[in-house]
Amino acid sequence: MRLKIVEIVNYRLFYGWIILLIAGVGVFASGPGQSHTFSVFIGHISRDLGLSATAISFAYGLATLVAALGLPMVGRLVDSHGARRIMSLVVILLGGSCIAFGFAPGIVWLALGFGALRFFGQGSLMLNCTNVITHWFGRKRGFAIGLMLMGFVVSMAIHPPICQWLIEQVGWRETWFWLGVSTWGLMLPLIFLFLHNAPENVNLYPDGVNNDTKGVKLGIDRYSAEFGFTLNEALRTSTFYIVATGLCTLSMLVTSLHFFQVPIFEHQGLSSAIAAWMFPLSALIAIVTQPFVGRILDSFPTPRVFAIALMTLFGSLVSMAFVHDLVTAVVYAVIFGVNNAFNITLFGYVWPRYFGRRYIGSIQGMGQMIGVVGASVGPLPLGIAFDLFGDYQFMLLSLAALPVIAVILTQFLKEPQMKVC
Repeated sequence: MRLKIVEIVNYRLFYGWIILLIAGVGVFASGPGQSHTFSVFIGHISRDLGLSATAISFAYGLATLVAALGLPMVGRLVDSHGARRIMSLVVILLGGSCIAFGFAPGIVWLALGFGALRFFGQGSLMLNCTNVITHWFGRKRGFAIGLMLMGFVVSMAIHPPICQWLIEQVGWRETWFWLGVSTWGLMLPLIFLFLHNAPENVNLYPDGVNNDTKGVKLGIDRYSAEFGFTLNEALRTSTFYIVATGLCTLSMLVTSLHFFQVPIFEHQGLSSAIAAWMFPLSALIAIVTQPFVGRILDSFPTPRVFAIALMTLFGSLVSMAFVHDLVTAVVYAVIFGVNNAFNITLFGYVWPRYFGRRYIGSIQGMGQMIGVVGASVGPLPLGIAFDLFGDYQFMLLSLAALPVIAVILTQFLKEPQMKVC
């Protein structure tokens, strides 16, 4: 039945676009494990359990860090058993974690719940979604990943208000029950009926290009299922560490700007309302920009695009340092929106670009772990600076040096060569 569905669809439309739709829905379904969803619950949890915001924040940060350490293992499982099987398990466990989270009696259960939701939602489900796109798209991979990650922006727009409405109707605990059930109902039928690990499993090719397509060649086999570095081989290349440094810089500092946007705006004389309204403006800019970012990645040398992404981060930090009125706030929000579009697209694109598809689960797992670790420590410099000096501007300008250093490193990016025995 599943193969018959592929045949029927592929007669008129490359089946990879169905895979892209499923992956985009999967990114959306990771919402219960994302920060923008948790933010709606913090006050309710604090009052119900008698916990301070500091205690909840510490539990959340620690859980995020610990959860990141398991992602390389998930990547290896995807390489061994395929994304369809592992994604099914991840979705089942994510839904179960949502339901269990609603029964939290205290800080320990809360921390374990945070860890499970971050691990299965923000980490494992997004890793699996990126993995299937990596296999189904080659020369159009950047564009496809850009479209897939629009599911994240849709989640930012939909999950918080829906959760807020549910909390008002049934309370925060039962809201988590419905999040779990809806996650199962949304994802499991799509996975069981329509998801396939790779085009080769159903006699297709990446991008829908087969060997008989007139005038089309797939290059030096870098898009084929057989090409790819193992994780150990990748770790022995300079390319891995340059990419990791650039992505960790993006993850760390983008998280810092998200985390401190409201406090920085207020400290520099703007209202919290203006600060809050800059988030949807940045999200709108990211939605508009993201497909173009994907096209740019498919069309131009990767080191050049990587450098542009890092320079938009530089622009975000510098413009944030000088925000003082509505005009400068809008300038910052626009630059930061473009920065976000580059950031989330690069994370899915760069690893298979340099290391191939064959063992990409292991490599993406390690790369995603590095990104999450960067995100978990990202807010610390600005927090420490404000506690010590009572100001953010100097630290913002100091941190702006990091993407410049990373830009220099990206100019040394090169195609890693596989050793032939």
